[in-house]
Amino acid sequence: MFETLLYTFLLSISPFGEARAGIPYAILNNVHFILAFLIGTVANTLVFPLFMWLIDTFSQKFWPFKAYKKGVIFLSKRAKKIAGDNVKKHGFWGLMVFVMIPLPGTGAYMGTIAANIFKIERKKAFMAISLGVVISSIFMALATHLGHLGVTQLSFN
Repeated sequence: MFETLLYTFLLSISPFGEARAGIPYAILNNVHFILAFLIGTVANTLVFPLFMWLIDTFSQKFWPFKAYKKGVIFLSKRAKKIAGDNVKKHGFWGLMVFVMIPLPGTGAYMGTIAANIFKIERKKAFMAISLGVVISSIFMALATHLGHLGVTQLSFN
């Protein structure tokens, strides 16, 4: 059980899955959906402060390196293209909805990059991203739980 919870946390904090992968992983491994929701949401909410710290710490130090600069420019352009109009037009609410949509490329990592690009105040950005993560996590937990229940019910009938 501890191993599954640890993997859930790590999947939920990673840029490759976020809570959209961590929560279903836990539920499909027989973790109660509320516990899966809590662990996935907490881990995914930690993305903003950790990633902002990394951006602040490493951008100045590594900017002279070509590979780092290319990566930052690529991710910034991608975040601006995907989130740009909504975040620019609607600010807090646009950022929240952008993070909330459970599709690839729209999570807390891209939301943090978008908040940094559009110079959204950090407290507001943290609140918007956190709300988006919570709402997205609720969708994922309920959808996975109900889907798992349905599959379980079908297999026993």
